[in-house]
Amino acid sequence: MIRRFRSLPIRSRLALLVAAAVAFGVAAVSVTCWFIVRGKLYSEIDNNLLSQKQAQQYPLVKSVLDDCHKEPADDDGFSGRFDDYAQLINSDGTVCTFQFSAGAVNVTDGDKAVAKDPQSIDPTPRNGTDSKGNDVRVLARPLIVVNFPDELPTTRVLWSDRAYMLAVPLKGTEATLNDLALVLLLVSGIGVVGAGAAGLAVARAGLRPVDKLTEAVEHVARTEDLSIRIPVEEDNDDEVARLTRSFNSMTSALANSRELQQQLIADAGHELRTPLTSLRTNIELLTRSEETGRPIPPADRKALLASVKAQMTELASLIGDLQELSRSDTGQQATTVTVVPLQETVEAALRRARLRGPELTITADLQPWYVRAEPSALERAVVNILDNAVKFSPEGESVDVVLKDGELTVRDHGPGIPAEDLPHVFDRFWRSPSARALPGSGLGLSIVARTVQQAGGAVSLLPAEGGGTVVTVRLPGAPTPPPDMALEEE
Repeated sequence: MIRRFRSLPIRSRLALLVAAAVAFGVAAVSVTCWFIVRGKLYSEIDNNLLSQKQAQQYPLVKSVLDDCHKEPADDDGFSGRFDDYAQLINSDGTVCTFQFSAGAVNVTDGDKAVAKDPQSIDPTPRNGTDSKGNDVRVLARPLIVVNFPDELPTTRVLWSDRAYMLAVPLKGTEATLNDLALVLLLVSGIGVVGAGAAGLAVARAGLRPVDKLTEAVEHVARTEDLSIRIPVEEDNDDEVARLTRSFNSMTSALANSRELQQQLIADAGHELRTPLTSLRTNIELLTRSEETGRPIPPADRKALLASVKAQMTELASLIGDLQELSRSDTGQQATTVTVVPLQETVEAALRRARLRGPELTITADLQPWYVRAEPSALERAVVNILDNAVKFSPEGESVDVVLKDGELTVRDHGPGIPAEDLPHVFDRFWRSPSARALPGSGLGLSIVARTVQQAGGAVSLLPAEGGGTVVTVRLPGAPTPPPDMALEEE
C-alpha cells in the first residue's frame, strides 16, 4: 500500500493527504457533535424523569394500588393510549401495570433493590426495553402513596417492598440521532470530496513551478541545451524559488564549464599542431633518407635528432600542463590537500631553478610560513614562476626570492613585460611577441594563477623598478604549523 502511494504523482499524493486530513478532522468533529447532542437529549429525558413534577404526574392513591395486582386488558379501550410507561415493582420482581401506561417495562436487579430498600438506593435513569422490545429510558424510585382519610389532613406514606417505575420511549430520540448522523455523514462526505478537489487544485497551483523545472530538465536532457533559464521572482524565497535559482546556477555553471572545455580543446589543438607538424616533418625526413638510401650528413642528422628530442620534450611538457589546467577548469578538488611548509616548497623549487640557470645568481630570504594546499601543485606553481625568471634573465644577472609573512616575491632583472601585455599574462596559451621564439606553451602562469586561487590566495605580476618583473604570491596561512602537524612531526 505504501509503495503504491509513493508511486502516485505528487499532485495525487497531496490531494489524498489533504482529503485524509480533512476527513479525520470532519470525522472527529462529527462524532463529537453526535455524542454531545446525544448526551444533551438523554440529559433532558433524565431531568424530566428525576423531577418531582414528573414523579407526581400520576397521583397514586391507596385505592389505585389495591387494584394494581391485575394486568389491564388489551381490549379495554384504555390501555396503550399514553406514550409514557408506569408500573409498580414488588420486591420479588413481579409488576403490575397501570391502565394509563403505554405498556410493561422489563425489570432488572437494580429495580428490585429499590423496591426492597427504597431509602438506601439513589435512583438513576437507565436504558431498558418494554415487553415488546422497544427502547425506553427507565427510572425506578421509591413509592410515595397519597392516603385520603376520612378527616383531613391527607398523608403521604413511603411504602416498602414496592417501587414506582417510570419510563419514556426513546423512539423519537433515536430518530433524531439517526437523522443527525445522516446529516453529519453527508456533510462529512461533501467536505472530504471538496477538500480533495481543493487539495488537487492547490497542488496544481503550487507545483506549477516544479512542472516548469521538470520541463526544463527534460529539455536539457533531450537537447543538451544549457542556455535555458527558468524565470523566478526576485522577492520570492520559498523552497521552489530556491530550487529554481539553484537549477539556473547549475545550468549556468555547466554552460561555463562546457565553454571552458571547448576553449581548452580548441587552444590545445592549436598549440599541439605546431610541435606535431614539426615532429612529423623531421621524422619524415629521417624515414625518407632510410627508404631512398640517401644518407643525411652527420651534422644535419644530429641536428634533426636533437630537434625531434626537443619537440618531444616540449610536447610532453605541453600535455602535462594541459592535464593540470584541465583539472583546474573542471573544478576538481585536490584529494591530497594538507598543511604545506611553503619555505620548504620554495627551497625545492630553487634547487631546480639553480640547475637550469647556473649562470645566474639566485638569492633567497625565506621565513617560515605554513599553508593548506596540494604539495605537488604548489611546487609546480613555484617552479613555473622561477622558470620564467630564469628564462628571461640575462646571463650574470640575479633573481631575488623573498618569503615573508605569507608573501612570496620573485624579482628578475630581465627585459620586463610591456604594460599593454600585463592584462594577458595569466591567460591560457598567451605568449608575448618577444617570447614566442623561446620554448614554452604559454600555460605556466595560467597554472600558477589556478593553483594559487585554489589555495585561497592571489597572484600579481608587475614591472619592477629599474627593469625586470616582480611576481607576488599571497597565500593565507600562519608562521607556525598547526598543533596536529606539530604532534605528527614529533
